[in-house]
Amino acid sequence: MNILDGLESLKFEYGIPEDERYWLYLQGRYRGLMIKGCGHAVFFCKLACTLRELIRECSHAKHARAVSFEGVDPEDTEVKVGIIGGGHLGKQLAKVLLKLVPLPAESLKMSTRRPESLAELQKLGVQCRYDNASVASWAKVLFLCCLPAQLPNICIEIQAKLEKTCIVYSFVSAVPLPRLKLLLNHTNIIRPQYSFTEDLNNIWGDNRNITDALEDPVILRATCPYSNVGGVILNTKWLEGVFYAIINICTARNVFHSSVLQILNRLFLSVHLESCKKDIASCPRFHLTHFMNKNYVKNLFHKRPFPWFDLIAVQLKETPFSQHLSATPLLQDHLTLLYCVSFGVSLTKEELPEDVTITPPQGDQG
Repeated sequence: MNILDGLESLKFEYGIPEDERYWLYLQGRYRGLMIKGCGHAVFFCKLACTLRELIRECSHAKHARAVSFEGVDPEDTEVKVGIIGGGHLGKQLAKVLLKLVPLPAESLKMSTRRPESLAELQKLGVQCRYDNASVASWAKVLFLCCLPAQLPNICIEIQAKLEKTCIVYSFVSAVPLPRLKLLLNHTNIIRPQYSFTEDLNNIWGDNRNITDALEDPVILRATCPYSNVGGVILNTKWLEGVFYAIINICTARNVFHSSVLQILNRLFLSVHLESCKKDIASCPRFHLTHFMNKNYVKNLFHKRPFPWFDLIAVQLKETPFSQHLSATPLLQDHLTLLYCVSFGVSLTKEELPEDVTITPPQGDQG
């Protein structure tokens, strides 16, 4: 129930002249951007959590020689998430991560200049403090939810504390990737980029919190990476960044490239179209040449990890995976299905012209 029903004078748009109400579409755009951004962050963290489990399974399998754990704790499967910035975005992001990943409260830390404003999250067990450097040195995934003006000083505080393997996920849209790379002296950075259509179909709602919105099947489907419903469009270079970030996690754990391909197939292709059952050869599979050029692949030893990828370059330049992804609509459909199913939502035949079958991510699919 909307408590403002019937109380027109208390509503946001009350008092705005008719000739200026056109600009109210910006309110819907802002909300759509928030919902999409949080949804994509949840999806990434879900993948990271599942990946850790798959690597752990790999390490305990009979062919455990496919993984070298030199200098790494094989039981370290916890995804530690830090958030710098406790404003509206930081608070909403923390709530959706806790409920929808779901992330344990002890696996989330926040840094903000006003920790007292996060009392609700502290009651849930989230550590909230004003210590950017401490959160950055602890986190495996670090979300930047601060204002652009605050970012330079924050980067000075944290750049020496970041582990090479920490994935920095920036929501600071006004600071481009090359600038962020210089500020942090770090290459393991993901930054989603969004654009907007002129015609805004405001399906995002008005008063529900972001967590509830992402549990609405209609809104959730609109946040799919390839969807332009609602007027907010994600640049799919983000998907490439996600793939190469996953590969970097495996490289940091010294997983041989042959095992990484098996893990990628299990992680991203656990949901299948009906056509895959009818013709197994039509089901997408990942190969080395999808991620590296052919000349490099020829000289890659079998028992070696992938090289370390600069995620900035991945998101700014054409890659082998760019070409593969754009040329393979079937893979795009699989990724769309995976995104929805990870939130517990399936697509209708009208939304995708194939039925969906789900294959649990167990067993060797390499």
